[in-house]
Amino acid sequence: MMSKKIIAIYPGTFDPITNGHVDLVKRASMLFDRVVIAIAKSSRKQPLFTLDERVYLAEQALKGLDNVSVEGFSGLLADYAKEKGAKVLLRGVRAVADFEYEHQLADVNRKLNPELESVLLTPGSEYGHISSTIVRDVAAHFGEVCHFVHPAVESALKSKFIKP
Repeated sequence: MMSKKIIAIYPGTFDPITNGHVDLVKRASMLFDRVVIAIAKSSRKQPLFTLDERVYLAEQALKGLDNVSVEGFSGLLADYAKEKGAKVLLRGVRAVADFEYEHQLADVNRKLNPELESVLLTPGSEYGHISSTIVRDVAAHFGEVCHFVHPAVESALKSKFIKP
């Protein structure tokens, strides 16, 4: 009997990808046969980085993880997961507020794609305080972000926020 490969999708805007995201992806890559980082175009939000930049930065931060790929997408996540043959939707939760929101999303995605199961992972304790919003804010005020992001992301942030 042939075993079924389990594909997990880790969606988000990743604006920018942080060491917390990378930690979750590394751990997920040990749990699933394939992990697809699905970077949302997100017309609702106004990202600092373009979709192409976010895909490139994620690829740089995740180099060396053989069963991980990075793609941009738009549209409904449930449809994208179906198109990719994914059965798992991976999400990170840092706090109770994250859990409540992710619980609602899981319910909606389950209605839209009943074969899609949400799996929630918590970040390692050293990453629980990191968010893309905080990283952007620190960078916008010319603070050091090297502890929070991959060097390629740090460089890209510095090029977006140049001291006057």
